[in-house]
Amino acid sequence: MEKGIKYDKMKDRWDLVPFNELKEVVEVITYGANKYSDDNWKKVSIERYFSALMRHITTYKTGEIIDKESKKNHLAHAITNLLFIMWHENNKK
Repeated sequence: MEKGIKYDKMKDRWDLVPFNELKEVVEVITYGANKYSDDNWKKVSIERYFSALMRHITTYKTGEIIDKESKKNHLAHAITNLLFIMWHENNKK
């Protein structure tokens, strides 16, 4: 088969995303939606997410990989908190 030309060098490289790890983040978000409600995270302050982020990172650094309550990876929780902080920063009114 002859190779075609596709001018996509400057496009976002979704093929570089580690999707298994991304799925873990989605599992944490789903866990939170089931525990609270779908968009409850939008109503929580950046400061609360920063505190949660630091708790998950420090707990991970002390050797606990999996959160005892959610049974999800502490790093996936940390990434989720960073995403929520980023969303709040990007959507300031």
